[in-house]
Amino acid sequence: MHPDPDLPPFSPAEARAARLRIGLTPQQVAGQLAQLGLPRSPETVLAWESGTAAPSEADLFALADALWCPVPALMALRPRTLREHRLARQFTRERLARRIGMPAEDYARAEAGRPWPGSDHQTLLLADALGLPPDTLHRILDRDGELLTLLRAAVEGRWKQYTVPLARLTGASPDEVAPALRTLHQEFARFNERYLGHLVARSGEARLREVAADRAAWLRALPERFRRLTGPR
Repeated sequence: MHPDPDLPPFSPAEARAARLRIGLTPQQVAGQLAQLGLPRSPETVLAWESGTAAPSEADLFALADALWCPVPALMALRPRTLREHRLARQFTRERLARRIGMPAEDYARAEAGRPWPGSDHQTLLLADALGLPPDTLHRILDRDGELLTLLRAAVEGRWKQYTVPLARLTGASPDEVAPALRTLHQEFARFNERYLGHLVARSGEARLREVAADRAAWLRALPERFRRLTGPR
């Protein structure tokens, strides 16, 4: 079972370290979360710290407030992507989209690596909301789009030739990128095998549409899946 691409990057070790730094018990953290309007049990807090469960974006934001630490500390990374910068500023996709005057679905597609659909004014509003200089934001938007393009080419063709370009683009080492691309290439191949298998078996249109929809969702989540496979940077 693959990690849920909707879940944010999260470091169980950093969450535990942050709690211990301020001397709170899991019960006290749960109490703080309840006061923030997000009731969670002490067992849930411990599950996050052990890595047996992962917090949602709302959980991550509340936990950062409860532990008096910045969100990037709990993600154990320096924000690089549009999504990571959004999380660092504790915006949901919907709230950030409203702030810049963009339909939430358009913003979500941009965060998934599609070309940025915003006007110049919306781009400036986004830079302000994320606390980024406009030129830095433009580089991030261009890089996310390039990442999706390279990943799709890698999974649909000969993945080995994309190892070095993706390592340069993302800052990961080729030794990290190569196994990630191999895994993604194999996963994409399994979608094609399923589709062809249903064609040969003369399955109904509904089953073929189901496989096609699953593949489309997987392709949309490619950048996040790749980042999870190569690890937080």
